Amino acid sequence: MPHPYESQRCGENGPLLLQDFHLIDILSHFDRERIPERVVHAKGSGAHGVFECTSPIPDLTVADLFGSKGRKCPITVRFSTVGGEAGSHDCARDPRGFAVKFRTDECNWDLVANNTPNFFLRDPAKFPHFIHTQKRHRSTHLTPGDDSTMFWDYFCHNPESVHQLMILMGDRGIPDGYRKMHGYTGHTFKLVNKDGIWVYCQIHLKSMQGTAYLTDDELARNPRSSDYAQRDLYDAIAGGDFPRWSLGLQTMTLHQAERFWETDKINVLDLTHVWPHRQFPLFKVGQITLNENAVNYVAKIEQVAFSPSHMVPGIEPSTDPVLHSRLFSYPDTHRHRLGVNYQQLPVNAPRATAVPTASFQRDGTMAIINQGARPNYLSSVDPVRCRPRTVDNDRTRVHFIGRAITFLSEIRPEDFVAPRALWQRGWDEGARQRFIGNTSRMMVRCREHEIIKRQIAIFHEVDSDIAIRLEKATGVQGYQGIADLRFNGTHNGMQGVQA
Repeated sequence: MPHPYESQRCGENGPLLLQDFHLIDILSHFDRERIPERVVHAKGSGAHGVFECTSPIPDLTVADLFGSKGRKCPITVRFSTVGGEAGSHDCARDPRGFAVKFRTDECNWDLVANNTPNFFLRDPAKFPHFIHTQKRHRSTHLTPGDDSTMFWDYFCHNPESVHQLMILMGDRGIPDGYRKMHGYTGHTFKLVNKDGIWVYCQIHLKSMQGTAYLTDDELARNPRSSDYAQRDLYDAIAGGDFPRWSLGLQTMTLHQAERFWETDKINVLDLTHVWPHRQFPLFKVGQITLNENAVNYVAKIEQVAFSPSHMVPGIEPSTDPVLHSRLFSYPDTHRHRLGVNYQQLPVNAPRATAVPTASFQRDGTMAIINQGARPNYLSSVDPVRCRPRTVDNDRTRVHFIGRAITFLSEIRPEDFVAPRALWQRGWDEGARQRFIGNTSRMMVRCREHEIIKRQIAIFHEVDSDIAIRLEKATGVQGYQGIADLRFNGTHNGMQGVQA
């Protein structure tokens, strides 16, 4: 091979020669060496480590990794912001992603979580619209930090977002790096034991470093690097200060879920709500430790692909509609971003020591795994051993089943119960003042006063004290309630809520 810097030309001042395959190779690879950026969670950090089961739960699930004390499996974790692009700031006021790939003896299980226990929406078709409002403006190309009109325009039409919005604009809105934040699935899953008996579950990852957050004032006094969280995570692991999280569960039977709906009007399939710990206590089953930095960031972190559809026996999805949309959407975006055979990339492939796996898929870009002469159809010559799958009518029963309908959830009084408790009992006066400051600073960047008036009406439903303080801080007199407001052209106010 020639020297890496050499190129062929006609004399010292002549044109380059097309026959120089070495130069053509360098340039053509360079032109293609960036894979498409993630539409969501583009800015991220990650590392490798291990999961260890500390309290087995064979009575709840047949999942092998929870089967015996001391059982371990390697993991890869990726943390991320949500709305920003790949070059955005690690200290943005934004939710954080927290995804874990467990390489179990039964193949891979992907736990896809956020750093908050609930989310902004419960109707899956809203998700692309919501994300669009968190991106740059189509005309001005300004971010929500410069022009917050789109940001508030979405929230003032979707009041079910208010609990998550208050968390975002409160003290938890900017975690102090990735090591000092929790992770939550948000979605409800099912655990199934050997007898086919199942329970609903929520999964929590609790930071064993404790939690810490940054305020706007602190960042103004002491600005952080745009890669602050990445450096903090990398340096801690490189220095032997391995971050750890406990993995805990909340569980709920079908009967308890039905009673929960009857008494509190909380649907366990609704991503905007949380499970009270007093009624459904959290218990620890294991812990994860990150002890190895990626040697090649692009290959091991940027190309890692997580999906809630990647599950192992004993863990199943509930009928949460947003979860079901993600079961499709995540693998679909991976096929676009990394190619149809993305699961064959080393960082996404199951462990070589796990149960032998094969498929009937052969072709397409990056077909790395060679299955030899195995037929790519169900053949009598080379029969395939499959794991039996039983279908339990009760386990797959869809609650509130009915005819096919078009559905958009209504605004409900219980949407304001948790955010009201957060304001009245969860925060002290200092936290309330910081929330008002954070929110009003974001509101004054909105170009339309009508949007702010609508958003203040939503805060009136949470607690009029919030609305009054925001009116004073912004100089905008808001509506006194949401009963007479229209939402997304379909909802006329809300039954049972007084203006």
